[in-house]
Amino acid sequence: MIVSPAFAGKRYAILGLARSGMAVLESLYASGAELLAWDNREELRNSIADKAHIADPLESDLTGYDAIILTPGVPLNSHPIVQKAQIDGVPIIGDIELFAQARSALPAHRVVGITGTNGKSTTTALVQHILTSAGVPAVMGGNIGVPILSQDPLPEGGVYVLELSSYQIDLTSSLDCDVALLLNISPDHLDRYDGFDAYAAAKARLFDMLGSGHSAIFAGADDKTRLALHCLRDLGRVENIVDTSARAIAGQADWPSLQGPHNLQNAIAAVATVEALGITEGQWRPALASFAGLPHRMERIAESRGVLFVNDSKATNPASTGPALGAYPKIHWILGGLPKSASLAECEPYYENVVHAYTIGEAGPMFEKLLTDKLPVESCEMMLTAVQRAAANARPGEVILLSPACASFDQFRDFEARGNCFRSAVNSVIENGLIGTANREASQ
Repeated sequence: MIVSPAFAGKRYAILGLARSGMAVLESLYASGAELLAWDNREELRNSIADKAHIADPLESDLTGYDAIILTPGVPLNSHPIVQKAQIDGVPIIGDIELFAQARSALPAHRVVGITGTNGKSTTTALVQHILTSAGVPAVMGGNIGVPILSQDPLPEGGVYVLELSSYQIDLTSSLDCDVALLLNISPDHLDRYDGFDAYAAAKARLFDMLGSGHSAIFAGADDKTRLALHCLRDLGRVENIVDTSARAIAGQADWPSLQGPHNLQNAIAAVATVEALGITEGQWRPALASFAGLPHRMERIAESRGVLFVNDSKATNPASTGPALGAYPKIHWILGGLPKSASLAECEPYYENVVHAYTIGEAGPMFEKLLTDKLPVESCEMMLTAVQRAAANARPGEVILLSPACASFDQFRDFEARGNCFRSAVNSVIENGLIGTANREASQ
């Protein structure tokens, strides 16, 4: 794990002991800090009772504490801890800010920060893959699910590749990335912000922390990303600003885990990022071909009787699903869940690629109404039903794609559980020989 003398003897209150909160606690404890910690789950509190004073920060006097450290899941716009911090005069920070404060004690290194609404995880993993393929020590952390403080420090010359959500940026004030990348901005998480403008501003704050000699990269052609680009240019503070929105790179057909227009954008942004770190085309091009991708992100999970099954459960909004529909010419599309939008406008340009749609979950009836006049659609409600019907209808050369355009929480714990359910359903239809049965019955 990452530890630092900067934390020794200081006092911190930790609220939330999930993955990042537990990593924070272990790092600060090993660094010699005095800790107060709390989580609503008793088993988590009991597991760290030997390392921290167990008490609810809301009911404790935090005057004189150096910081309150929140897990990103705590909403700053509604949780009473914000008012409590103001009353006690204590700053609120997150694990990424602690990493920023620990950097001075680490071997000489560089940091890449990647944010945006869609594509962050794939781009983060791709940048790390290119760097390690080129022989550069690199680890990834942050919103990708690996707390950065839990990683071992890199040797001199290493690169920390951070996926940063808007929530994490909200809790960070001093992360000066060597390369900061904004992929795109579309409406999301609006329950945590005072409108779309505030959400976009949270993303753009990554560049407020950027040193003048470091690199800023903007990949999206959307209005909010363009505005962030123009604002940074107008300030004249950062010298190296790169716009990749109109850049083209040939060879996508040779990158099996990077199909679709959105993954081409991700690849172009990743290439610009590693080039800013000194990586050459001779190093990054073979790495694009060898990249294995991430689970639940355009993941090719099986092929049977000429039908390809692709798990894109991480597509939790229409802006992410739209480009996924552009990845293949003949798609049986499984969509639905807990809706974030009453529109599928971002998906409409790709409807010509959809052979048939199958709706599931809470959004199913709404999506069925939206699609009925545009393409064949069936209401399935449950994942297994949707996979069975799609498999029965599919022909060789076609693709069965789970790209829900919705959150998962109506039926599943998270998008990973939803993707795993899809995988199990796919295995079932393959084992039971259900692929193409509707076509065979029709021909008899």
